Amino acid sequence: MSSTMSPPGESPPPGPIDPAEGVETPAEQPSYGFPAGLWRAIEQHRPPGLVGTRAWRSPLRGPWLTSVFGAVLLAALPLVILTGLLDYIAYGPQFGQAFPSNVGWLHLPIFDWPTRPSWLFRLTEGLHVGLGLVLIPVVLAKLWSVVPKLFSWPPARSVAQVLERLSLLLLVGGILFEIATGVLNIQYDYIFGFSFYTGHYYGAMVFIGAFVVHVGLKLPTMIKSLGSRSLRTELRTSRADTQPEPADTGGLVPTNPAPATLSRRGALALVGGGSLLVAVLTAGQTIGGITRSTALLLPRGRSYGDGPNAFQINRTATAAGITTHDTGTGWRLTVHAGPRVIQLNRTQLLAMRQHTATLPIACVEGWSTTQTWTGVPLRELAALASVFDPHSAHIRSLEQAGAFNQAVLQRNQILDPDALLALRVNGADLSVDHGYPARIIVPALPGVHCTKWVESIEFRSDGHA
Repeated sequence: MSSTMSPPGESPPPGPIDPAEGVETPAEQPSYGFPAGLWRAIEQHRPPGLVGTRAWRSPLRGPWLTSVFGAVLLAALPLVILTGLLDYIAYGPQFGQAFPSNVGWLHLPIFDWPTRPSWLFRLTEGLHVGLGLVLIPVVLAKLWSVVPKLFSWPPARSVAQVLERLSLLLLVGGILFEIATGVLNIQYDYIFGFSFYTGHYYGAMVFIGAFVVHVGLKLPTMIKSLGSRSLRTELRTSRADTQPEPADTGGLVPTNPAPATLSRRGALALVGGGSLLVAVLTAGQTIGGITRSTALLLPRGRSYGDGPNAFQINRTATAAGITTHDTGTGWRLTVHAGPRVIQLNRTQLLAMRQHTATLPIACVEGWSTTQTWTGVPLRELAALASVFDPHSAHIRSLEQAGAFNQAVLQRNQILDPDALLALRVNGADLSVDHGYPARIIVPALPGVHCTKWVESIEFRSDGHA
């Protein structure tokens, strides 16, 4: 996509003056809102070095191409937003275990996260991360298409335009912040020095607000621009036949266009191909199977070898500070139910009725894996402690530190027949990195709440929630 600029010191050839430059034309005088004197004064004091919109000469730029990219984002971004908000609810904010936990009036509606279908969290998190990555080329193309507006002077001619520019600043800043922190989180690279969860949540709120305002302001313009040209015609137009769009009042169409180095068809193919490539290189971490080896840009794309425990690990026993002493023959599971306390060793747990279920684990980084787990149903452990209708269960890990060394399960997550204290996976004992001697597995539960190295479970009745 050509973005050729006029050589320094060279005046562009004669042509129509770009209205966004704020220069009077014989045919039209620029209009100003209240207070007009302020905007005229600003216009007369152009910052030194500001190249102006005439410096951006790609003939591809214009309302139509910008609107095509905008329409794609308008269709897809709400799904990214919705799945992200659902993932936050899946963490159980009612128990104070979603981060950030105290968001004041920015809190979301709370409901019990369902356990069915068992792949629900895998779907929402996979879509949130995967679609978010796929849209990065489209976001960058959309920003490229409107970059001349960043150099128009004056930046506004009315209070309404000031508000529009502020919303645009929050929109662009918000989406770039969400992309940057999201990609770094996927790569486990926390160079930003603050909590990913907190930053990503508040960044999302800023972006959502700006997105709603921007759509409200620009939707009529987008619809009108999309109708100004035929997509079918553009897809048949070669580079040699590519012409600029008609002059617009928004300053996107160049006043002195350079020869096309790419057709609009080529531009759309370039952006679409980039998104397709990202999809190929990322989808495998969620889909799994033979496609996992194609997830070359993600930590969970690598092979874990062969064997029943050869699948993805988010946090190793070494990283969690778990020792062989912690998981040896002296380990006991402590089950609490009010004043009642029961301790069970692993042999006793294996002697109880074992249930086997094939369930996925999905994590906030977007990866997931499906394995076959065997263990004691949580509802039978609750019944053993004489809690037949539990309201919640508080799970604690042997891990002493970390944000996810404990979790609270809600009623349906305890009573689901496939909710397990897992002791084995794929017919073999759990490895220590996968939570030996026992871990939690619950359908549709975020992976970080499938607590490993379980030390205790406290079942709570409705009166002791």
